Amino acid sequence: MTRALVLGGGGVTGVAWELGLLAGLAARGVDLTGAELVVGTSAGSVVGAQVCSGTPVEELYAAQLRPAGTEVAARLGVGVLARWAWAGTRGRDAVRARARVGAMALAARTPSEQSRRAVIAARLPVHGWPARRLLVTAVDAASGEFVVFDAGSQVPLVDAVGASCAVPGVWPPVTIGGRRYVDGGVRSAVNADLARGARRVVVLAPTRAGFGPMPRLSAQVAELRSAGARVAVVSPDRAARAAIGRNVLDPARRAASARAGFAQAAAVADEVAAVWSAGG
Repeated sequence: MTRALVLGGGGVTGVAWELGLLAGLAARGVDLTGAELVVGTSAGSVVGAQVCSGTPVEELYAAQLRPAGTEVAARLGVGVLARWAWAGTRGRDAVRARARVGAMALAARTPSEQSRRAVIAARLPVHGWPARRLLVTAVDAASGEFVVFDAGSQVPLVDAVGASCAVPGVWPPVTIGGRRYVDGGVRSAVNADLARGARRVVVLAPTRAGFGPMPRLSAQVAELRSAGARVAVVSPDRAARAAIGRNVLDPARRAASARAGFAQAAAVADEVAAVWSAGG
């Protein structure tokens, strides 16, 4: 395996920014969508499934510029973040910390699983797993176990992506095989360490947030580099952060976030190309 594309979480604005950036890079001759491995967490799982579907990235980007349609507005408020942080920072055991966040998610009042599944299904151009290797991250809400779904997991792609996007306290945990799962971002906003073994890695990280015993992106990138990988990390620049705003779950911010990602590609194209096209 030579090239991996790692797509981090960041709400509906994160989906838009990532697709804008990917389209902007492709327009400058740097096409990341041909990666042998795609790792998706939360919003990144949506983008990962989309780019692996065979749909041209230009079309995926254009869709972000249109009205949100089936998307449902929500808010990742201070109260939810405070409960999440409180649950996740008590003690140093990462698995137990994730289980506490999961317990909070299970107790929260949220929309129904059925209604949320319809939103996720509408985001995906194809509902079957791609031929390429796509990893979708989630966390078992009861045990705190970190789970990685792929084509061999015998789990519908819509449900895997739905689980990865199940923000605790906002969206319902997703039931798969009698277990309930929450956002893969409960373990790490990016989960870049899943790209181990790749020689060239590009990470798109709409957010680098972390707390308590969560592994930090900087540590994951250092691990990849120590194993010999060349790694480029791109996060929203100042203009993109302004476009995204304070509520990453606001569909009204999609178009501006996508355009900001497309524009940012001009500034990072050379850096990304140097990693993506490197020999070895």
